Amino acid sequence: MHVVVNAAMSADGKLSTYRREQVAISGDDDFDRVDALRADVDAVMVGVGTVLADDPSLTLDDPERVAAREECGEAPHPARVVADSHARTPPNASILDDTAETFVFVAAEEPQSHVETLADAGATVLVAGENRVALDDALSQLESRGVDRLMVEGGGELIFSLFADGLVDELSVYVGPTVIGGRDAPTLADGDGFVEEFPDLDLRDVERIDDGVLLRYDCS
Repeated sequence: MHVVVNAAMSADGKLSTYRREQVAISGDDDFDRVDALRADVDAVMVGVGTVLADDPSLTLDDPERVAAREECGEAPHPARVVADSHARTPPNASILDDTAETFVFVAAEEPQSHVETLADAGATVLVAGENRVALDDALSQLESRGVDRLMVEGGGELIFSLFADGLVDELSVYVGPTVIGGRDAPTLADGDGFVEEFPDLDLRDVERIDDGVLLRYDCS
């Protein structure tokens, strides 16, 4: 499986404010770029924190891209994936609508009642890991279901965990022309942090978009 992490952050590396509120970091041109990226993958993944904070739908905006996928025999929209160890995804979350298939990964220790609630809301609930989602197992299960290209859109905890497990192949970061600040504001990669053996990134290209800059890295 090929894993692409895509994120937009402020010039000081923040994904949103310390209140976990969305901030308009990029503009229309970058939104279109992200939509094109989504159209080119089999599934889009986020952590449950992103679901709770932003309630994203993770579907395509451009009807021509939807039509192009259908002409190729693909689903109109890529599948949606949530890493949700403790089954906190709300049953009325936008990501659980019937626009596209949604996989929610939970830990084995979660009560069956929580799993049934998500399943009743339309999710395909899968177990990976005992007390938290084991991402290598989750990605293996997705691959067995036909997911060859996976796009990850946040948040910082999920992105850090993927890097820590050596599961990231590409990183695309849009750096916007603003400063958010806040020692508790989420960053591109939160989690425990690295103190040695940092992930190696090879800068592939740099592109100016809107009033910011897009950095594309290959990850070894």
